[in-house]
Amino acid sequence: MAGRIEDYALIGDGRTAALVGRDGSIDWLCWPRFDSSACFAALLGTEDHGFWKIAPAEDAATSWRYRGGSLVLETTHETAAGMVRVTDYMPVRDGSHLVRIVEGLRGETAMRMQLAVRFDYGLAVPWVSHNELGDLRAISGPHKVVLRTLVPHHGKGQTTVSNFTVKAGESVAFALSYGPSHEDDPPPIQPRKALFETDRVWRDWSSRAARGTPWDAILQRSLLTLKALIYHPTGGIVAAPTTSLPEDLGGVRNWDYRFCWLRDSTFTLIALMDGGYLDEARAWRDWLVRAVAGNPEQAHILYGIAGERMLPEIEIDWLPGYEGSKPVRIGNAAVEQFQLDVYGEIFDALHQARQRGLRDDADGWRVGGALLTHLEKVWSQPDEGIWEVRGGRRHFTHSKIMAWVAFDRAIRSVEDGGERREAPVERWRAIRDQIHAEVCEKGFDAKLNSFVQSYGSTRLNASLLLIAHMGFLPQEDPRVVGTVEAIGRTLMRDGFVLRYDTENQTTDGLPGDEGAFLPCSFWYADNLIGLGRCAEAHALIERLIGVCNDLGLCAEEYDVTAKRLVGNFPQAFSHVTLVNTILNYSRANGPARERGEGAEGTDRSGGAGAVTPGARAAAARPQAVCAEGQAVSE
Repeated sequence: MAGRIEDYALIGDGRTAALVGRDGSIDWLCWPRFDSSACFAALLGTEDHGFWKIAPAEDAATSWRYRGGSLVLETTHETAAGMVRVTDYMPVRDGSHLVRIVEGLRGETAMRMQLAVRFDYGLAVPWVSHNELGDLRAISGPHKVVLRTLVPHHGKGQTTVSNFTVKAGESVAFALSYGPSHEDDPPPIQPRKALFETDRVWRDWSSRAARGTPWDAILQRSLLTLKALIYHPTGGIVAAPTTSLPEDLGGVRNWDYRFCWLRDSTFTLIALMDGGYLDEARAWRDWLVRAVAGNPEQAHILYGIAGERMLPEIEIDWLPGYEGSKPVRIGNAAVEQFQLDVYGEIFDALHQARQRGLRDDADGWRVGGALLTHLEKVWSQPDEGIWEVRGGRRHFTHSKIMAWVAFDRAIRSVEDGGERREAPVERWRAIRDQIHAEVCEKGFDAKLNSFVQSYGSTRLNASLLLIAHMGFLPQEDPRVVGTVEAIGRTLMRDGFVLRYDTENQTTDGLPGDEGAFLPCSFWYADNLIGLGRCAEAHALIERLIGVCNDLGLCAEEYDVTAKRLVGNFPQAFSHVTLVNTILNYSRANGPARERGEGAEGTDRSGGAGAVTPGARAAAARPQAVCAEGQAVSE
């Protein structure tokens, strides 16, 4: 049986990743890419669906940690007879090896190794043989893995097992390597040498991480996690390395997140750039431009890690699902949805990149122009919204705001981009003003003193927490303050913010409930910071960090009833928002202020969407800055 989600660690190589359980079992690995079929899928089923476990043969006390600044995992097992350390890692950017080294630290420890390779998400049992050197070889169709070790092993049923003993000062290594079945076996590696090099690369990279916050350790770990979720050959960042970990334990809210969402683009770019990583930000920006290039009417909300557009969603019935949560889905039907907000994310991402010196080329500008011409035609249409609801299209307030963002950032790119470009700026400005006025008229409920989920609705949605950060209105505009307060009253559950109320408020086309979507709570903290409510923000950040596992990893959501992580793991968006919120708290010009700074909505006057004089005065004051729980503002 799979462990709790928080009882897994992540190791990776810049092309794929594996989940290692606290008990020493690797229960999830897709090879050779994040989106390849899994050869270990016990996470979504049973041991019959593939796993690789190395652990003491008797009961043991277990602890684990990452090496400082690294993605090398060390798990220590202590039995009555001895103590061992198992070191797990994947050589960086290699894409074909997974290494496990067992070292004796004290006494003499009896160990047991069990390997069950099951290709095609646990369906295909491979043909197992040995090559001329005695290495174990498992082949099925196009796939092949080779196990190299000096430890004797044998077949038992359809599993390879080994019982061995490690004494203090001794060590044994296991290297599992992937390659196409029609090619020669992947070349062997030197486990110790590869470990040294892998650890050095991770440490060198993480040494550049931003510092000077109250939470430097978790900040560095989150940036390392984001780095591990980047597909190095293209720069694309997967939302998570897993599929179908449930948002509702035992329910049907199970999705494949091994793809790249455009929605995450600006948040991710800012997290990487402000975290100290311009090269990764540039690669992500370049991936973004390549992915959306083409007919603007065919722009998608998500793409494959190399920019693939055909991501059909299917259900695989041979996997029973994590803790019985079915169906298990491969691919994601949301790729076909119409979501207006992604246009704003694209233009804001490109604008933020330019502001930090990452200039795009002429092709990038032409791609953007084509997208904006299309947006002129479709912004007034209803859409499925940021949360990809499957209950029908609506005029979502957040979606309209993000359409406004697209025109606003395009105008700003022309006006302050330092380049002369032919563009219909006056037409864009007229559309931008029209959207602003419409949102303020139809998306705001005076009785609630809050913006609402969609036009004509009285329901709330956590995406409204982004209004000030988009620059649509100042943070201290009474309508923004009222919205933050209303969301705190309505969507807060045990100290965490829900995306929306699935039971009473929003018909999203799906049965069941879901956990608290962690990025929404980080957005709420950002608003507290912006309003100078530093003590509340500090407490909320501590609460959110507290639900990460003891390695600093967090999932998509937190089940406030079951008190456990739910959803795909680790989730890039959760770590992105964690990074941004820590920097918002700790810096005078944090990501939230940088993103909304200078947008037209903060100083416009006149019309239905007018900003009040008080709000303009608030916007002119220095933003509240928090550090160590203290407000530093005028």
